[in-house]
This record gives sequence, structure tokens and C-alpha cells, in this order.
Amino acid sequence: MSRTFAYCRVSTIDQTTDNQTGEIVAAGFAVEPKRVIAETVSGSTPAMEREGFARLVDRMESGDVLIVTKLDRLGRNAMDVRATIDRLAGDGVRVHCLQLGGVDLTSAAGKMVMTVISAMAEFERDLLVERTQTGLQRAKAAGKRLGRPAALTDEQCADIRAARGQGRSYGQLAGQYGVSRSAIQRAEQRA
Repeated sequence: MSRTFAYCRVSTIDQTTDNQTGEIVAAGFAVEPKRVIAETVSGSTPAMEREGFARLVDRMESGDVLIVTKLDRLGRNAMDVRATIDRLAGDGVRVHCLQLGGVDLTSAAGKMVMTVISAMAEFERDLLVERTQTGLQRAKAAGKRLGRPAALTDEQCADIRAARGQGRSYGQLAGQYGVSRSAIQRAEQRA
């Protein structure tokens, strides 16, 4: 008898998997709570390196069904997603993706759809990275200072170094300049 499992993933602790479990229930899948694996891990981490997903794969048997709401829950890298699907298919596990109309990703049609969509998602992500890098290079070439603005001016940093040489504490200087102790330490180190 086949069992149904659900894999829900979010990237940060500020997020919740509640929407994903709600979508699975709304799609008509009755997954026992003990068969719902939810974890907080980046999608760029290969699926088999995720603690929760690896445990899930160990629990599943031939004939079981794995439900994911979106393809990117399995991963953001097309090759990793494909390897994960192939591994599950090799174990006799069917993978259904709700975003793709519940298509079984281990079927021939599912593999084709998954390959095209995951390749496009990876392409889009790579384009975003490329555009960001190009923009940063252009800003640097134009002489723009990147990153967070300095909390202290060069003159204040020189005054801080002098005060530290006279024995003033980090805490005293932090209070005087209205910054953190670590900002005072960075000012002292900056030449």
C-alpha cells in the first residue's frame, strides 16, 4: 500500500511552511502529520545534504508518493533537482508537484516539464546574479562606495585612535560617539 509524504521547505526562520501544508490539503492530499517533513534550509543546499530531506528519503519505500508544492522546494539547481528526482524514481517513489498541476515528475512527461522549468529557473537566477555583478562593477568603476555607510568619519577615527592611545576604553568612546563598541574597534584598526 502506497503512503503519501510531503516535503515543505523554507529558507529562513522568519518564514513558515503553513502555506505549503495548506496547499497540499487543498489539493486533496491527506498526509499524516508524521509524514510531513518541514525544514528551514536554503534551496541552494543540495537536497540529499539536507538533514530532513535525507531522513525522508530513508523512510520512503517503493510505491510511496512525495508531494511538493513547487519545484524549487526540492532545489534551485536544475542538476540537483534532476538528480534528486532520478534517485527517488530509482527507489520507486513518485514525486508530485502541485505547481505543475500535480504532474508526476518521475513520468516521461513530468521529467520533460521539470527539466524545462528547472532550467529556466536556474537561468533566471544566473541572470540575476550576472546583472547584480555587472551593476556592482559599474558602481565601483564610477567611484561609488559600496556597502553600508561608515558610522564614523575619517577625522573621528583619527580622534578615536588618539584617545585609545591615551587609555580611553571602547565603552567610553562608544558612548561619546553614539556607536557600538565594535565600531570603535574598527575605527581603531582603520589606518
